[in-house]
Amino acid sequence: QVQLVESGGGLVQPGGSLRLSCAASGIISRLKPMGWYRQAPGKQRELVATITSAGSTDYADSVKGRFTISRDNAKNTMYLQMNSLKPEDTGVYYCNAASASWTLYWGQGTQVTVSS
Repeated sequence: QVQLVESGGGLVQPGGSLRLSCAASGIISRLKPMGWYRQAPGKQRELVATITSAGSTDYADSVKGRFTISRDNAKNTMYLQMNSLKPEDTGVYYCNAASASWTLYWGQGTQVTVSS
């Protein structure tokens, strides 16, 4: 059984920080890229950041310089350090990963709310 479990979301003031975690279990491949996506109310899900098994990263322009994606392959866990948070970062954050045969899986999401 495949599981992707996100944690670390919450309510934070503008300018604050949060660290999200995504713990993967089951047939998720440590050799495949993983990613964070987010969905704001009334908007489509959008890519936030991706990371390959070797640690190469890519970010949406809106989060460059503020967010850092990382992964611990030994623990099969991915992280998203979010600094200098803005109200427009509010949304449900999902992690995404793949099996060795490229079947994609999603976590249940964790809510991030940036508000004063």
